[in-house]
Amino acid sequence: MLNRRNFLAAAGGAGAAACAGAGSSGKRVVGVVPKGTNHIFWQTVHAGALKAGEEFDLEILWNAPQMEIDSSRQIAIVENLITRQVSGIVLAPVDEEALVTVVERAADSGIPVSIFDSAIKTDKIISFVVTDNYQGGVMAAERMGAILAGKGQVGVIGFMPGSASTMKREAGFVETIAEKFPGIEVVGVKFNMADRAKALAEAENLLTAYPDLAGFFADNESSLDGVVQAVKQRGLTGKVKIVGFDASDTLVADMKAGTIDSIVVQDPFKMGYEGTRQLVIHLDGGQPAAHMDSGAYLITPQNIDAPEMQAVVFPDIQRWLGRPAGGH
Repeated sequence: MLNRRNFLAAAGGAGAAACAGAGSSGKRVVGVVPKGTNHIFWQTVHAGALKAGEEFDLEILWNAPQMEIDSSRQIAIVENLITRQVSGIVLAPVDEEALVTVVERAADSGIPVSIFDSAIKTDKIISFVVTDNYQGGVMAAERMGAILAGKGQVGVIGFMPGSASTMKREAGFVETIAEKFPGIEVVGVKFNMADRAKALAEAENLLTAYPDLAGFFADNESSLDGVVQAVKQRGLTGKVKIVGFDASDTLVADMKAGTIDSIVVQDPFKMGYEGTRQLVIHLDGGQPAAHMDSGAYLITPQNIDAPEMQAVVFPDIQRWLGRPAGGH
């Protein structure tokens, strides 16, 4: 298995390299702006966008805030792309309201915007490629209900208020628990604000406040990292059940070791590829998909080694991030 954390350190300059010669090749230039760059999820999105860049002869400009909660920085990045008069923008909005004005400015300037991963409250977009995040939360709740036999106290460690994607996961989880598993009590929904240390602290607080806590739902990679560390430090591996959202090499290893029961995974490679491809369809005068479900899957130690799950969880990102944008 490729150690992607080590690879990312070597490949981290790929986005900067893509920006350095923007437009010099004569190719159409597309800005791809995720919420952040640190997590393997976003690097996999990048790889998918680069695949589309190669297929459709694009130059990909990849840029994102350092912190996934930094809407001001993301706005500045999009404003810069507008100033550069790129052919189009592929965006995962940090906040469903904060990015509205700049996205509408891009559209009004004749620059189409394709949205992926997380919703935005404007109709001035050409496509939305997204996981059914609510259904992902439902999947996690049904798994939690099954492994707890419908009884116990459960804590939720979420990402941040205002992030449409994770808020839907939380809603899917909490509402499904309430509807289908009345014997399970959700004792708190806490937020980590993209900070693993804060996720760890919030999980610790819930474990202290509720000594009989039976499980955690962690709705993104940083939340899951923090919850795993809290459970390990308390010596509660296997006793406190963890159902997470989004995988990394380390988290998959923790699942195989029994610390995590299961993980709902998305298909970020498809998000990056399709978000970019739908933009190209629009630029070429076609009709892009207004809404595309990029898929969600529950992985467990029993199915993780199946070829179809390996393809989603461990796509060959090295093939794409190890080369310049557009393959040139």
